[in-house]
Amino acid sequence: MNRKLITVISILLLIVVQTSQSSAEIISTLKNRPFNLFVPTTYKTGTAAPLIIALHGYSSSPEVTESRWGLDAVAEKNGVLVAYPGGTTDLAGKRYWNATPACCDLGKSNVNDEAFIISVIDEISKIYQIDQKRIYLLGHSNGGFMSYRMACKRSDRFAAIVSVAGAMYENSTDCVPNSKVSILQIHGTSDATILFEGGTLGGNPFPSAKDSLSKWAKIDGCTSKLTLTKSKLDLDRSISGSESTVSKYSGCKSGTSVELWTINNGVHVPKPSITFAYEVMKFLLSKSKNPASM
Repeated sequence: MNRKLITVISILLLIVVQTSQSSAEIISTLKNRPFNLFVPTTYKTGTAAPLIIALHGYSSSPEVTESRWGLDAVAEKNGVLVAYPGGTTDLAGKRYWNATPACCDLGKSNVNDEAFIISVIDEISKIYQIDQKRIYLLGHSNGGFMSYRMACKRSDRFAAIVSVAGAMYENSTDCVPNSKVSILQIHGTSDATILFEGGTLGGNPFPSAKDSLSKWAKIDGCTSKLTLTKSKLDLDRSISGSESTVSKYSGCKSGTSVELWTINNGVHVPKPSITFAYEVMKFLLSKSKNPASM
């Protein structure tokens, strides 16, 4: 694989430098905020490819996200581009996303991260042919909160999101999407930071993992209750066996899915198993933006 260093000088001028590593770094045109981009060797000009936007947690970074979740190897096999953008830094020098009232714009900067993430997609789409019906978000913790925000506010751009240890808006009136989005919540029952059963951050409440999904089940028009399936997954290598259970809503409209993968005894930052990225990407790539959901 090649690494391409792409610097956006202006909207119209790009400089591309080939190096020998495995991903690309693009500096976006919005406030000069950088993001890393993995491009599989199987990418072919003229063939639209899926795109995943992977969002780090509070105080983390694009580099940690890229190394932690193991997405690149699975993306290479499936011809998927993966972007790793970085949030802005707060007064303590920690990166964050301005997601929901609960997390994590602690300094009340009101930075427009919605616009930044959309600009990431738009910049990539100028250089590579992206399947606009197969754009996805995956976020951990604060990045999970941000993934929910994007599904609520910019549902027109995303087919599906994965929130790992994140949560929805507490107030359902804050989430009025104009189209349906598939939702996967992955959460550990022993998460002491973003509690599985819900809680507060800075005095602002956030819903439980199940309540986050129940809100989206209503949005997606699902007809059943959340039902535990017989499926079990090995998502966390620090826990022996197939520790994770799969619960689903059914009858969701426009081909959407709303699922909860519960990591039993899992903590806030799971140690992804060798199958974690495969299972997550299998879920995402099975979803395509249905025109009927618009």
